[in-house]
Amino acid sequence: MQAVDQEVLTQVCHWLKEGQSCWLATVVATYGSSPRPVGSLFTCSKKARVVGSLSGGCVEEDLVEKLVTGELASDKPFFMRYGKTEAEATKFGLPCGGQLDIVVEPLNALDSIHVIYSQINSVLNQRGSVRRTVELDTGDSKIVETSKYSPLVYDAENHLLVQTYGPRRQLFIIGTNMVAQYVAEFAQTLDFRVTVVDTDQTKIDSFPVPGVEKVCDLPDDIVLKQANDQNSAIVALSHDPRLDDMALIGAFETRAFYIGAMGSQKTSSARRDRLRALGVSERELTRLHAPIGFDIGSKTPPEIAVSIMAEITQTQYNKN
Repeated sequence: MQAVDQEVLTQVCHWLKEGQSCWLATVVATYGSSPRPVGSLFTCSKKARVVGSLSGGCVEEDLVEKLVTGELASDKPFFMRYGKTEAEATKFGLPCGGQLDIVVEPLNALDSIHVIYSQINSVLNQRGSVRRTVELDTGDSKIVETSKYSPLVYDAENHLLVQTYGPRRQLFIIGTNMVAQYVAEFAQTLDFRVTVVDTDQTKIDSFPVPGVEKVCDLPDDIVLKQANDQNSAIVALSHDPRLDDMALIGAFETRAFYIGAMGSQKTSSARRDRLRALGVSERELTRLHAPIGFDIGSKTPPEIAVSIMAEITQTQYNKN
Protein backbone atom coordinates (compact mmCIF):
# COMPACT_ATOMS: atom_id res chain seq x y z
CA MET A 1 0.00 0.00 0.00
CA GLN A 2 1.30 3.44 -0.91
CA ALA A 3 1.51 6.14 1.75
CA VAL A 4 -1.17 8.27 0.12
CA ASP A 5 -3.66 5.38 0.26
CA GLN A 6 -3.04 4.88 3.98
CA GLU A 7 -3.63 8.62 4.42
CA VAL A 8 -7.00 8.16 2.70
CA LEU A 9 -8.06 5.44 5.15
CA THR A 10 -6.86 7.53 8.09
CA GLN A 11 -8.90 10.51 6.87
CA VAL A 12 -11.99 8.36 6.34
CA CYS A 13 -11.71 7.13 9.92
CA HIS A 14 -11.28 10.72 11.18
CA TRP A 15 -14.33 12.02 9.33
CA LEU A 16 -16.52 9.14 10.48
CA LYS A 17 -15.39 9.62 14.07
CA GLU A 18 -16.45 13.27 13.82
CA GLY A 19 -19.85 12.24 12.50
CA GLN A 20 -19.13 13.32 8.92
CA SER A 21 -20.29 11.05 6.10
CA CYS A 22 -18.00 10.74 3.09
CA TRP A 23 -17.26 8.67 -0.01
CA LEU A 24 -14.46 6.20 -0.71
CA ALA A 25 -13.43 5.64 -4.34
CA THR A 26 -11.24 2.71 -5.41
CA VAL A 27 -9.55 2.11 -8.76
CA VAL A 28 -10.73 -1.40 -9.71
CA ALA A 29 -9.34 -1.67 -13.25
CA THR A 30 -7.23 0.25 -15.75
CA TYR A 31 -6.85 -0.12 -19.51
CA GLY A 32 -3.85 1.23 -21.35
CA SER A 33 -1.63 3.66 -19.50
CA SER A 34 -2.84 4.84 -16.11
CA PRO A 35 -1.45 7.47 -13.71
CA ARG A 36 -2.41 5.38 -10.63
CA PRO A 37 -2.43 1.60 -10.15
CA VAL A 38 -5.36 -0.68 -9.39
CA GLY A 39 -6.28 -0.41 -5.71
CA SER A 40 -5.55 3.31 -5.44
CA LEU A 41 -7.87 5.15 -3.05
CA PHE A 42 -9.54 8.55 -2.94
CA THR A 43 -11.97 10.05 -0.43
CA CYS A 44 -14.26 13.06 -0.54
CA SER A 45 -16.30 14.64 2.26
CA LYS A 46 -19.75 16.20 1.98
CA LYS A 47 -17.95 19.57 2.00
CA ALA A 48 -15.84 18.54 -1.03
CA ARG A 49 -12.65 18.11 0.98
CA VAL A 50 -10.49 15.42 -0.65
CA VAL A 51 -7.55 13.17 0.15
CA GLY A 52 -5.78 10.80 -2.27
CA SER A 53 -5.85 10.58 -6.04
CA LEU A 54 -7.20 8.49 -8.89
CA SER A 55 -5.50 10.15 -11.85
CA GLY A 56 -3.92 13.46 -12.73
CA GLY A 57 -6.69 15.64 -11.28
CA CYS A 58 -9.43 16.08 -13.90
CA VAL A 59 -11.13 12.80 -12.99
CA GLU A 60 -11.19 13.83 -9.33
CA GLU A 61 -12.73 17.22 -10.12
CA ASP A 62 -15.54 15.64 -12.15
CA LEU A 63 -16.16 12.95 -9.55
CA VAL A 64 -16.33 15.40 -6.64
CA GLU A 65 -18.84 17.55 -8.48
CA LYS A 66 -21.07 14.55 -9.16
CA LEU A 67 -20.83 13.35 -5.56
CA VAL A 68 -21.59 16.59 -3.73
CA THR A 69 -24.52 17.38 -6.04
CA GLY A 70 -26.03 13.95 -5.37
CA GLU A 71 -25.73 12.77 -8.96
CA LEU A 72 -24.26 9.39 -8.00
CA ALA A 73 -23.43 7.06 -5.08
CA SER A 74 -25.94 8.67 -2.75
CA ASP A 75 -27.11 5.47 -1.06
CA LYS A 76 -25.11 2.51 -2.40
CA PRO A 77 -21.83 1.80 -4.27
CA PHE A 78 -21.61 3.02 -7.83
CA PHE A 79 -19.40 1.79 -10.69
CA MET A 80 -18.02 4.40 -13.09
CA ARG A 81 -15.71 4.24 -16.10
CA TYR A 82 -13.69 7.23 -17.27
CA GLY A 83 -12.21 7.34 -20.78
CA LYS A 84 -14.92 5.39 -22.61
CA THR A 85 -14.22 7.46 -25.73
CA GLU A 86 -11.12 9.20 -27.05
CA ALA A 87 -12.77 12.57 -26.47
CA GLU A 88 -13.57 11.69 -22.87
CA ALA A 89 -10.03 10.41 -22.27
CA THR A 90 -8.69 13.73 -23.55
CA LYS A 91 -11.17 15.70 -21.43
CA PHE A 92 -10.11 13.94 -18.25
CA GLY A 93 -6.39 13.96 -19.01
CA LEU A 94 -6.05 10.19 -19.36
CA PRO A 95 -3.17 8.86 -21.50
CA CYS A 96 -3.93 7.80 -25.06
CA GLY A 97 -6.21 4.77 -25.00
CA GLY A 98 -6.42 4.86 -21.22
CA GLN A 99 -9.54 3.95 -19.27
CA LEU A 100 -10.13 4.09 -15.54
CA ASP A 101 -12.75 1.99 -13.73
CA ILE A 102 -13.67 3.03 -10.21
CA VAL A 103 -16.12 1.98 -7.52
CA VAL A 104 -17.45 4.75 -5.27
CA GLU A 105 -18.91 3.83 -1.88
CA PRO A 106 -20.99 6.17 0.28
CA LEU A 107 -19.87 5.84 3.91
CA ASN A 108 -22.45 7.05 6.40
CA ALA A 109 -21.30 8.23 9.80
CA LEU A 110 -22.67 5.21 11.65
CA ASP A 111 -20.93 3.56 14.59
CA SER A 112 -20.76 0.23 12.75
CA ILE A 113 -18.97 1.77 9.75
CA HIS A 114 -16.62 3.79 11.94
CA VAL A 115 -15.68 0.62 13.82
CA ILE A 116 -14.64 -1.07 10.55
CA TYR A 117 -12.32 1.77 9.52
CA SER A 118 -10.98 2.16 13.02
CA GLN A 119 -10.02 -1.52 13.00
CA ILE A 120 -8.44 -1.20 9.54
CA ASN A 121 -6.28 1.70 10.67
CA SER A 122 -5.33 -0.06 13.90
CA VAL A 123 -4.08 -3.10 11.95
CA LEU A 124 -2.17 -0.92 9.46
CA ASN A 125 -0.54 1.09 12.25
CA GLN A 126 0.79 -2.19 13.63
CA ARG A 127 2.10 -3.05 10.15
CA GLY A 128 -0.43 -5.81 9.64
CA SER A 129 -2.72 -6.56 6.69
CA VAL A 130 -6.50 -6.66 6.51
CA ARG A 131 -8.85 -7.83 3.75
CA ARG A 132 -12.14 -5.99 3.16
CA THR A 133 -15.04 -7.52 1.24
CA VAL A 134 -17.82 -5.25 -0.03
CA GLU A 135 -21.24 -6.36 -1.26
CA LEU A 136 -21.82 -3.81 -3.98
CA ASP A 137 -25.60 -4.30 -4.09
CA THR A 138 -25.97 -3.14 -0.51
CA GLY A 139 -22.69 -1.48 0.45
CA ASP A 140 -22.26 -3.86 3.40
CA SER A 141 -18.65 -4.73 4.14
CA LYS A 142 -16.67 -6.99 6.42
CA ILE A 143 -13.00 -7.26 7.28
CA VAL A 144 -10.62 -10.00 8.33
CA GLU A 145 -6.94 -9.80 9.27
CA THR A 146 -4.62 -11.70 6.95
CA SER A 147 -0.92 -12.46 6.68
CA LYS A 148 -1.01 -12.88 2.92
CA TYR A 149 -1.25 -10.23 0.21
CA SER A 150 -3.93 -10.77 -2.43
CA PRO A 151 -4.52 -8.64 -5.54
CA LEU A 152 -7.71 -6.63 -5.67
CA VAL A 153 -10.72 -8.52 -7.04
CA TYR A 154 -13.63 -6.72 -8.65
CA ASP A 155 -16.34 -9.26 -9.48
CA ALA A 156 -18.99 -7.40 -11.47
CA GLU A 157 -21.08 -10.51 -12.02
CA ASN A 158 -21.40 -11.33 -8.31
CA HIS A 159 -21.30 -7.67 -7.23
CA LEU A 160 -18.26 -8.03 -4.97
CA LEU A 161 -15.15 -5.98 -4.29
CA VAL A 162 -12.36 -7.62 -2.31
CA GLN A 163 -9.24 -5.65 -1.41
CA THR A 164 -6.29 -6.29 0.89
CA TYR A 165 -4.82 -3.29 2.67
CA GLY A 166 -1.24 -3.70 3.81
CA PRO A 167 1.35 -1.51 5.49
CA ARG A 168 3.58 0.92 3.65
CA ARG A 169 6.87 -0.53 2.41
CA GLN A 170 9.87 0.41 4.49
CA LEU A 171 13.60 0.35 3.86
CA PHE A 172 16.30 0.20 6.54
CA ILE A 173 19.67 1.52 5.39
CA ILE A 174 22.75 0.71 7.41
CA GLY A 175 25.40 3.37 6.86
CA THR A 176 25.49 7.01 5.86
CA ASN A 177 27.82 7.20 2.85
CA MET A 178 26.96 8.65 -0.57
CA VAL A 179 25.45 5.42 -1.89
CA ALA A 180 23.18 5.38 1.17
CA GLN A 181 22.15 8.95 0.39
CA TYR A 182 21.10 8.13 -3.17
CA VAL A 183 19.36 4.92 -2.09
CA ALA A 184 17.40 6.94 0.49
CA GLU A 185 16.37 9.51 -2.13
CA PHE A 186 15.32 6.93 -4.73
CA ALA A 187 13.49 4.82 -2.12
CA GLN A 188 11.42 7.80 -1.03
CA THR A 189 10.54 8.48 -4.66
CA LEU A 190 9.25 4.88 -4.81
CA ASP A 191 7.16 5.58 -1.68
CA PHE A 192 9.25 3.66 0.85
CA ARG A 193 9.39 4.82 4.43
CA VAL A 194 13.16 5.11 4.98
CA THR A 195 15.14 4.64 8.19
CA VAL A 196 18.91 5.26 8.23
CA VAL A 197 20.92 3.61 11.00
CA ASP A 198 24.48 4.26 12.13
CA THR A 199 26.35 4.10 15.42
CA ASP A 200 28.07 7.45 14.81
CA GLN A 201 25.86 10.34 15.96
CA THR A 202 27.86 12.87 13.94
CA LYS A 203 27.25 10.96 10.72
CA ILE A 204 23.57 10.56 11.55
CA ASP A 205 23.17 14.27 12.28
CA SER A 206 24.85 15.24 9.02
CA PHE A 207 22.92 12.81 6.78
CA PRO A 208 21.58 15.25 4.17
CA VAL A 209 18.41 13.51 2.88
CA PRO A 210 15.21 15.11 4.24
CA GLY A 211 12.20 13.03 5.17
CA VAL A 212 14.07 9.97 6.49
CA GLU A 213 14.11 8.72 10.05
CA LYS A 214 17.66 8.87 11.39
CA VAL A 215 18.64 6.53 14.23
CA CYS A 216 21.89 6.29 16.15
CA ASP A 217 21.85 2.80 17.63
CA LEU A 218 23.04 -0.76 17.15
CA PRO A 219 21.60 -1.89 13.79
CA ASP A 220 20.65 -5.42 14.86
CA ASP A 221 18.44 -4.03 17.64
CA ILE A 222 16.68 -1.65 15.25
CA VAL A 223 15.97 -4.18 12.49
CA LEU A 224 14.67 -6.74 14.96
CA LYS A 225 12.30 -4.23 16.55
CA GLN A 226 11.11 -2.39 13.45
CA ALA A 227 11.76 -4.46 10.31
CA ASN A 228 10.23 -7.79 11.25
CA ASP A 229 7.53 -7.96 8.57
CA GLN A 230 7.15 -8.90 4.92
CA ASN A 231 7.02 -5.30 3.71
CA SER A 232 10.50 -4.43 4.97
CA ALA A 233 13.84 -4.37 3.14
CA ILE A 234 17.25 -4.11 4.82
CA VAL A 235 20.45 -3.01 3.08
CA ALA A 236 23.92 -2.96 4.65
CA LEU A 237 25.89 -0.21 2.91
CA SER A 238 28.34 1.07 5.53
CA HIS A 239 31.48 -0.75 4.27
CA ASP A 240 32.28 -1.36 7.95
CA PRO A 241 32.22 -5.16 8.43
CA ARG A 242 31.41 -4.81 12.12
CA LEU A 243 28.37 -2.65 11.45
CA ASP A 244 27.16 -4.48 8.34
CA ASP A 245 27.62 -7.98 9.79
CA MET A 246 25.78 -6.97 12.96
CA ALA A 247 22.86 -5.68 10.90
CA LEU A 248 22.75 -8.82 8.74
CA ILE A 249 22.71 -11.19 11.72
CA GLY A 250 19.69 -9.31 13.01
CA ALA A 251 18.10 -9.18 9.55
CA PHE A 252 18.17 -12.97 9.15
CA GLU A 253 15.88 -13.22 12.19
CA THR A 254 13.23 -11.03 10.56
CA ARG A 255 10.62 -11.67 7.87
CA ALA A 256 12.06 -8.90 5.65
CA PHE A 257 11.44 -9.59 1.96
CA TYR A 258 14.89 -8.31 0.96
CA ILE A 259 18.30 -8.40 2.66
CA GLY A 260 21.32 -7.04 0.80
CA ALA A 261 24.92 -6.03 1.42
CA MET A 262 27.24 -3.91 -0.70
CA GLY A 263 30.64 -5.16 -1.77
CA SER A 264 32.58 -6.91 -4.51
CA GLN A 265 32.44 -10.65 -5.17
CA LYS A 266 35.59 -11.08 -3.06
CA THR A 267 34.21 -8.96 -0.23
CA SER A 268 30.87 -10.79 -0.36
CA SER A 269 32.58 -14.18 -0.22
CA ALA A 270 34.61 -13.12 2.80
CA ARG A 271 31.45 -11.78 4.44
CA ARG A 272 29.67 -15.11 4.00
CA ASP A 273 32.64 -16.90 5.60
CA ARG A 274 32.49 -14.53 8.59
CA LEU A 275 28.74 -15.00 8.96
CA ARG A 276 29.09 -18.80 8.83
CA ALA A 277 31.69 -18.58 11.59
CA LEU A 278 29.19 -16.54 13.62
CA GLY A 279 26.57 -19.28 13.33
CA VAL A 280 24.56 -18.13 10.31
CA SER A 281 23.16 -21.14 8.44
CA GLU A 282 23.39 -21.81 4.72
CA ARG A 283 19.62 -21.49 4.49
CA GLU A 284 19.79 -18.01 5.99
CA LEU A 285 22.61 -17.04 3.64
CA THR A 286 20.42 -17.86 0.63
CA ARG A 287 18.35 -14.79 1.56
CA LEU A 288 21.35 -12.49 1.19
CA HIS A 289 21.72 -10.43 -2.00
CA ALA A 290 25.46 -9.85 -2.20
CA PRO A 291 26.92 -8.30 -4.20
CA ILE A 292 23.86 -6.11 -3.85
CA GLY A 293 21.78 -4.89 -6.81
CA PHE A 294 21.56 -5.85 -10.47
CA ASP A 295 24.75 -6.03 -12.51
CA ILE A 296 24.26 -3.02 -14.79
CA GLY A 297 27.92 -2.06 -14.88
CA SER A 298 27.29 0.64 -12.28
CA LYS A 299 30.27 2.62 -11.05
CA THR A 300 28.99 5.84 -9.49
CA PRO A 301 26.91 6.11 -6.28
CA PRO A 302 23.67 7.03 -8.09
CA GLU A 303 24.13 4.17 -10.57
CA ILE A 304 24.71 1.72 -7.72
CA ALA A 305 21.62 3.07 -5.97
CA VAL A 306 19.54 2.54 -9.12
CA SER A 307 20.70 -1.09 -9.33
CA ILE A 308 19.86 -1.66 -5.65
CA MET A 309 16.35 -0.21 -5.84
CA ALA A 310 15.64 -2.10 -9.07
CA GLU A 311 16.52 -5.40 -7.43
CA ILE A 312 14.50 -4.56 -4.30
CA THR A 313 11.48 -3.69 -6.45
CA GLN A 314 11.70 -6.87 -8.51
CA THR A 315 12.14 -9.01 -5.39
CA GLN A 316 9.05 -7.60 -3.74
CA TYR A 317 6.81 -8.10 -6.74
CA ASN A 318 8.11 -11.63 -7.23
CA LYS A 319 7.24 -12.36 -3.59
CA ASN A 320 3.71 -11.16 -4.15
